[in-house]
Amino acid sequence: MIKIAIDAMGGDFGPEPIIEGVIQALDEKGELFKPILVGDKEELLLYIPEFYLNKVEFVSSSDVISMSDSATNALKRKESSIYKAVELVRNKEADTVVSAGHSGATMTLATIRIGRLKNVSKPALATLMPSINESKTLLLDVGAVVECKPQNLYEFAIMGRTYAQQLLNIDSPKVGLLANGEEESKGNELTKASFALLKGTEGFIGNIEGRDIFNGNVDVVVCDGFTGNIVLKASEGVVSTIFDMMKTNIKKSIPAKFGALLMKKRVFANLKKQVDYAEYGGAPLLGVNGCVIVSHGSSNAKAIKNAIFQAISFSKSNVNETIESGLVV
Repeated sequence: MIKIAIDAMGGDFGPEPIIEGVIQALDEKGELFKPILVGDKEELLLYIPEFYLNKVEFVSSSDVISMSDSATNALKRKESSIYKAVELVRNKEADTVVSAGHSGATMTLATIRIGRLKNVSKPALATLMPSINESKTLLLDVGAVVECKPQNLYEFAIMGRTYAQQLLNIDSPKVGLLANGEEESKGNELTKASFALLKGTEGFIGNIEGRDIFNGNVDVVVCDGFTGNIVLKASEGVVSTIFDMMKTNIKKSIPAKFGALLMKKRVFANLKKQVDYAEYGGAPLLGVNGCVIVSHGSSNAKAIKNAIFQAISFSKSNVNETIESGLVV
């Protein structure tokens, strides 16, 4: 049975949605995993029905790293919920970590305390972006490594391709390098040097532009963490704005209200499902010697449930072993 260490204190809304997500996951796949809830046990018990008490384990912690705290202090705060959750994986007492807490602290602790895979110089945070025909595009890095070297992007490409093959079930993933034009000559010094490293590698189709993330032309998109994080946050903003604009314009027209009512279940429900981060649960931190799923700070119960499912799938795969063999020099 897979043991999952869960930072039960780290989300924006406290332990309640996290515990609710754990309970939902237990109801659906309780035979596959054992949750280890890390946090203030007395507070956590307030949200757990008696029926589930024998289905979970507890590890007490007396500190919580807030979103406003510096990630660099995470190593010193050994009583924090995320530090103790990561230590469980480091000590082989758990197989995976799921956290909706401070993402910087989570990534720092995972990289230093759990360690990197062989031949991986920097880990990458990968996330799924919506694409046409209900497909998904894997984008990495989205924030783990702001300052990248060409070797980092090369490693990200190998890690992303491996993840797409094993977890997204894409036999031959198409890998693109995000640039300001498709031509090999386009881009800055980083992308030009990275192109030279990636040229000829399995699945690499060359430079791609921002629109290709969403149009189905590519399965894996590689970029530095600074660019990737801006793309991710901008995309979230665009989606939110479009939905708000649709609601505003629908309210102004009676025919539009009837049309919206007819499309509510099929069109709008499917569209919302495609762009809702809760459907994916979280972003895997690829390149660390274990499984770490970083969830959105404002994750609801559904997001936590799906993050747990993602951790289970990752743990049952051979992603890390395949990444190591793919990066043999």
